[in-house]
Amino acid sequence: MRLLAGMTQLASDRPDAVTVADVAISAERLLGCARAVADEVAGAPVVAVHATPTVETVVGMVGALLAGAAVVPVPPDSGPAERRHLLTDSGAALLITTGAGTATTLSSGGHDTAGTGTADGDPALPRVPVDLTRLSSTDRPAPAPTDPALIMYTSGTTGAPKGVLLSHRAVEAGIDALVDAWAWSPDDILVHGLPLFHVHGLVLGVFGALRTGCRLRHTGRPLPERYAAAGGTLYFGVPTVWSRICAQPEAARALAGARLLVSGSAALPVPVFDRLRELTGHQPVERYGMTETLITVSSRVDGPRRAGYVGFPLDGVGTRVVDEAGRDVPADGESVGELRVRGPMLFDGYLNRPEATAAQLDADGWFRTGDIASVDPAGWHRIVGRASTDLIKSGGYRIGAGEVEDALLAHPGVREAAVVGRPHADLGEQVTAYVVADGVGEAELVDFVAGHLSVHKRPRQVRFVDALPRNAMGKVQKKLLATD
Repeated sequence: MRLLAGMTQLASDRPDAVTVADVAISAERLLGCARAVADEVAGAPVVAVHATPTVETVVGMVGALLAGAAVVPVPPDSGPAERRHLLTDSGAALLITTGAGTATTLSSGGHDTAGTGTADGDPALPRVPVDLTRLSSTDRPAPAPTDPALIMYTSGTTGAPKGVLLSHRAVEAGIDALVDAWAWSPDDILVHGLPLFHVHGLVLGVFGALRTGCRLRHTGRPLPERYAAAGGTLYFGVPTVWSRICAQPEAARALAGARLLVSGSAALPVPVFDRLRELTGHQPVERYGMTETLITVSSRVDGPRRAGYVGFPLDGVGTRVVDEAGRDVPADGESVGELRVRGPMLFDGYLNRPEATAAQLDADGWFRTGDIASVDPAGWHRIVGRASTDLIKSGGYRIGAGEVEDALLAHPGVREAAVVGRPHADLGEQVTAYVVADGVGEAELVDFVAGHLSVHKRPRQVRFVDALPRNAMGKVQKKLLATD
């Protein structure tokens, strides 16, 4: 299978081709176990996988792909309503289970359906536990490039989560563009502890390793001490992970021998970028992407990196930044608008939702990201937030929340900051900051921002909080702030 081509490049005598939470498996055994899974799920067009941080999850997903099925990753912490929606909306015929105690439930083949669809409210799907003691040598035809490889569900911030159809061709193109940008090779050792149901942790962090043929060391949880002990060359993390690593200088210094540190899934605060550079000697690469687009913009390993910027379009990717009328805004580094992207790694649409697809993906292949961005004359892309929560229209100005957040975080007393627009009778919206800080007052922070940015971008109100609400990937949930 082309998507997993690098599996055959991994040395058969390398016992740790994939390691998850200290459980290692060779490429040869991984393939044999995955083929055994494929034997059980063969014929099912869509297969859900309980995406725990385990070797069994990697085996289950590879097995489903080998069988020609589209894989639906199911978050292990999903509630009953969310899980039921994913399983029913996707049309999954089977659920591959990977939790503790499931590996040896079936000893002679077949599907376990006992007890399903009752206590937990899930549909009565057959369960297929992954058993690392079962091997198969069955070889199967590779799926067509246009066949769906993944059905990944969006966060559902504007209704029920939508199924994003990602073809084998799109996933391959997305990984290959990063192989080029990051000089990713079979000699790398990839380390991360990210969830295996998002693009970052799964598509890049598992399939990327299996496609390039590099070793993968998943730390189970993204703890600083586990990153420090992993001995990798290539590290993936989200801003929260990098911030916590910086808070443990010894753990950060242990990464000095790495080749590349990559940050994504949210904007990396400039102070964290600077602190990582100070402690590790590395300027992290930032990149930008979405479930629907995979990664489309990134800094390159052989080029400069700038704190607060996500870099340049990857090979084959086009970008535009447009105003509300769809007109391109000037590439002056100041003008902001909605970022639109197109390229070979984009999705094929939302499952069974042609209207939603048409609303986001136009006839010329441009995807409306809903993210607010600016581009400077040299082509550097900067993401300043979401149009729904981070584009603040105040007194006739269009203000990106991310720029104000970066200015606040530059103050030594500020540990976390989130900026939103709140209704204002005169201005339309006022810039309101929620800040986790020590030893600093509102007036000082307002003046500090006004000294760094245009005066109209200063917060009109600063609210001090003990912590910012975040989701599992560390992203601030601004809608919770805006409704307090």
